[in-house]
Amino acid sequence: MAGCQSKSQSNTNGNSTADASAAPTTTEETTKIDVSNIKVADAKTILERKQVPILCYHQVRNWKATDGKVGKDYIVEIQNFKDQMKMLADSGYHTILPDQLYAYLNTGAKLPTKPIMLTFDDTDLDQFTIVNPTLKKLGFKAVYFIMTVSIGRKGKFVDYMSSDQIKKLADEGNIIGSHTYDHKNFKKYAGKDWEEQLDKPTKRLEEITGKKIDVFAYPFGLWNAEGIPELKKRGFRMAFQLSTKRDEKDPLFTIRRIIASGYWSPKTLSNSIKNSF
Repeated sequence: MAGCQSKSQSNTNGNSTADASAAPTTTEETTKIDVSNIKVADAKTILERKQVPILCYHQVRNWKATDGKVGKDYIVEIQNFKDQMKMLADSGYHTILPDQLYAYLNTGAKLPTKPIMLTFDDTDLDQFTIVNPTLKKLGFKAVYFIMTVSIGRKGKFVDYMSSDQIKKLADEGNIIGSHTYDHKNFKKYAGKDWEEQLDKPTKRLEEITGKKIDVFAYPFGLWNAEGIPELKKRGFRMAFQLSTKRDEKDPLFTIRRIIASGYWSPKTLSNSIKNSF
């Protein structure tokens, strides 16, 4: 399965990180937010709010001799990942989830000090066996964008999460989002693609979790304005891309993330967060 790809890590909108004040903490309680009555703000208001750093991870495992130079960019070794998460906790970051971000962007609702969102793409098993226990120890929550073709599969190079494991993540307060059926480029959708890549995966994830699926991550981080109405039509509230400039008309559907590179030390990650948002 192809992973997401984006080499642009720069701040393309010029807004600094939301609330940069330090507040050392290693625990976090996710506030329940009713987003059903929130009125969507105009694009100018949303774009003027300071961006929240959002990190995108894929595989978390130790490198193998067969891993290529490009592949290692998307594979964070286990101890490095744990050190990165400890750095975030020691630096006073608090993880937030999509409802909190939605309320903040639309209404200016208060966020915790030094908010950050952690996202994990493609359903890799190590996100359940390694990532989840690491985050729980720190009181962190995350968003897992699931590619439904991979659920329960054993791959040649990587295994994938089962339905029960995905449900457990959701039951523990993490958010499950859609990442299409099989990672097909969103910019090429036509005809039956909308049903195969959006409708069916959404239905399956809702059956697994028992919860509404209303956040989406574009495969490869690639999006086009023509497809956004299709997401809205299906009840998605936000969609996440990778580092290109946010759309001036639909910023909620072009929210920026940066890939946390496997080559980055915790210090490099810290600097990248500050420089990119």
